[in-house]
Amino acid sequence: MEDKKSKIKIAVTLISLAAAAVTIAFTAAHYRRRRKTRSSCYLHAEGKPQFSFRRVLADNSFSHFKHLKRKENGSNLHPYEQEIKALLEKPPVDFKLDSTGWNSKVSSSYVWVETESQLKELADLLSNERAFGVDTEQHSLRSFLGFTALIQISTRTEDYLLDTIALHDAMAVLRPVFADPNICKVFHGADNDVLWLQRDFHIYIVNLFDTAKACEVLSKPQKSLAYLLETYCGIYTNKLLQREDWRQRPLSAEMLEYAQTDAHYLLYIARCLIEELRQHDIDNSTSLDEKPHYVVEATRRSNMICMQVYTKEIDLYPGEAAASSILSRHFDVHEGSSTSSEKQDLVRRLCTWRELMARVHDESLRYVLPDQAVVSLAENVPTNLTELSQLIAHVDHDADPVNPNCFLPPLSSVVTSHLDDLFCLIQEKESKLDDIISIILQTCLGENGSCPLSIYNYALLANCDFKLTRRTVSKQNGIRGSKKASRKGSRARQHFVEKFSCKSPVYHNCRIFADDGRLLCYCDRRKLEWYLRRDLAKLVDDDPPTIMLLFEPKGRPEDEDNDFYIQSKRNICVSCGEGGHYLRYRVIPSCYRIHFPEHLKKPPFS
Repeated sequence: MEDKKSKIKIAVTLISLAAAAVTIAFTAAHYRRRRKTRSSCYLHAEGKPQFSFRRVLADNSFSHFKHLKRKENGSNLHPYEQEIKALLEKPPVDFKLDSTGWNSKVSSSYVWVETESQLKELADLLSNERAFGVDTEQHSLRSFLGFTALIQISTRTEDYLLDTIALHDAMAVLRPVFADPNICKVFHGADNDVLWLQRDFHIYIVNLFDTAKACEVLSKPQKSLAYLLETYCGIYTNKLLQREDWRQRPLSAEMLEYAQTDAHYLLYIARCLIEELRQHDIDNSTSLDEKPHYVVEATRRSNMICMQVYTKEIDLYPGEAAASSILSRHFDVHEGSSTSSEKQDLVRRLCTWRELMARVHDESLRYVLPDQAVVSLAENVPTNLTELSQLIAHVDHDADPVNPNCFLPPLSSVVTSHLDDLFCLIQEKESKLDDIISIILQTCLGENGSCPLSIYNYALLANCDFKLTRRTVSKQNGIRGSKKASRKGSRARQHFVEKFSCKSPVYHNCRIFADDGRLLCYCDRRKLEWYLRRDLAKLVDDDPPTIMLLFEPKGRPEDEDNDFYIQSKRNICVSCGEGGHYLRYRVIPSCYRIHFPEHLKKPPFS
């Protein structure tokens, strides 16, 4: 009798697997039939500057970022950790920022560096400098991860503008100079620059002086570069130019002047701030033997930035974090709410489609399909292609919140080229998420895919297939293992999960920046809205939601060496990575944690 039951179970399992395979094949065939009647992908006709790169360190696949490996580094994640730690233990205070020969005004004279020979000459020149100023210009709208479009370097006697689009594959020439602990690199607000240089070129900064950190130590009323330029140099700049499209070539005269100005005055401003730091040390010292404190603290905070390492944010499922954020901000998803499971499922499917299409085409999420468009489609499900186009086009996304001067089209090129696929996705209500991922990638990048392969997406298909296969195997193993478990135990576990697991995302990963562009903390949506309602901040990004404070905060995380607040969080179990259900759980009860030393009081949630 038992043998007969086993055979029946095996037969049922085989039939289920066969049905699933038929469903995927039928859906894929349905997509292929649609593809024959629509226009080809826009990338066949539209060239993108980043597609000229022969090698990228951070592609759009789901693989983790690989940092530069050095024999001297050993097992450390940061290749120059030991060199930076040496600077932290004994901060350099003898700065040689001589202003002799420095031109106090920006002239129309600068060196445009666009060939490898010019870059090597610059590297040789910089190796003989004691310090130089650095700034970068980024592009993020038409790129999934973003890329560095321009680097400005300024010495005492010359300003250099590096065309990092033309020189992308040769930028390794500058690695030794930037990693030289004997040469001081002067930045303003280097938190992001440090990560971007790692991401694009494996360039790591060793020996950094950040003028924003110096402002913090000196308790300046403002810490923005615009404030420093106005205060010390009498220069006024148009910061809106930072949001221009820095991919364009040639750059406009206004953009060139802006780029040159940002780096040109850094060395002079740094020298002024260092003199003030030294004066504070003199004014506050009680004896001649007392070591300087203000200069040491500014250099220590600066070099702490160098310890950061770039990482790619990867969800368990594509679009998972974005969907959770949209649902929590725009829908009532609590138990007993009016938001239907179908509506929630559509939001998740749209976010999955959006992220995969952004990875395939190397576009930002907000360019492919803004959050408001996802909300609109979920609330008003279109019944035909015309309705679909109109719903997206009528969304209020005339201006990009990150690039105010760069207006978004009513329909992105991705949506226009793949409108049929998007409509089909909305109509296919029964498709599972794993099936959708596989179908989208096969449709775009498969043997007869509609989209061209690029250096950014060629690893995406194989990488995702591996993840899907692994998930399928895990699920099958779970089915086999469950045969040994009692039905009672399974029901008890399900009841526990439904009762105690979080009903909404714990972490929204909204970001709060100071007025000088420095990251203050990650927070939930409610905190963001609190500042916005009171006109204490302005919204600068929708994905992820980001605000910039309009006042100077009382304190900053780095003031207390607390990096916890400036680290992004993920809504998954810290042990197994489960994202479907998890608990917000304090490992150590609060009544005990209050007696811990300060460095152990960081909230350990799982």
